[in-house]
Amino acid sequence: MTNNKTFFAPQLFIPSGVSDISFYIKAFGAIEIRPWRNDDGSIHVAELSIDGNIFHLHEERPANGQLEPNKIKAVTTLIGLFVEDVDTVMNNALDAGATLLNPAQDYDYGYRQGNIRDPFGHQWMIEMKI
Repeated sequence: MTNNKTFFAPQLFIPSGVSDISFYIKAFGAIEIRPWRNDDGSIHVAELSIDGNIFHLHEERPANGQLEPNKIKAVTTLIGLFVEDVDTVMNNALDAGATLLNPAQDYDYGYRQGNIRDPFGHQWMIEMKI
């Protein structure tokens, strides 16, 4: 990188053969920067951005122990997404196909938070400071 800024770019694993990743666009307003597709048109890697924050969707690689969450029925990471309006983002995510895990509520430590699971099994904590 030329600007010497350090940032995280999570790699979220999805099943092989997926071609529709519109959930992230509909739910979070993500922008697809560029996809790398397999010969059959499915996603090998897709680079997306949510409000300038880059993340990648990558087809799973079982040989490397990199599996999509639905296959193992578990996650090891909860993705925190800070937004200006938790309720609107959660409703958009649910309308786009997410599953509600915990409804949004205010906590005494100064955050409003709710949890959803995206269609590929990744869990997101949608949150804002109140």
